[in-house]
This record gives sequence, C-alpha cells and structure tokens, in this order.
Amino acid sequence: MKVKREKRIEFTSISIPNTLFQKLEKHIAGTGFPSVSSYVAFVLRTILSEGGNTKADYEAEAVKKRLRELGYL
Repeated sequence: MKVKREKRIEFTSISIPNTLFQKLEKHIAGTGFPSVSSYVAFVLRTILSEGGNTKADYEAEAVKKRLRELGYL
C-alpha cells in the first residue's frame, strides 16, 4: 500500500509598513483569520484569481485600485 505524503509549503517574508500592518490587525479582528499573513495571502489570491493570465491584468495600478476598494490603501 502506498502512503501519500503531503507536500510542504514553503514561505517567504514580505515587508509592509508597520502602520499598514496595525490597520490590518484591527481590520481582521473577530473575522476568523488567524494572522495578518493569512489574510494578506487570501486577499492576494483573490486578486490574482479575478484576473486573467496576462501581465496587463497584474499592473500596479489595477492592484492598487483593488486594494483601495478593499480598504487597505
């Protein structure tokens, strides 16, 4: 019988201003997100999944606009 092994997910660090981090902590309080990191990963996955597969979909202005709509900027 074969034993299926789980893949280990590797992580990296991304720096954001402390003031933004503190705003995010307040924003996620009581939401069920265990950390700011998990929330930011969720937001980024959501933004990327809404776009297509071209570089134009990920332009900085489009990302900034979406983050503003979500209340992060």
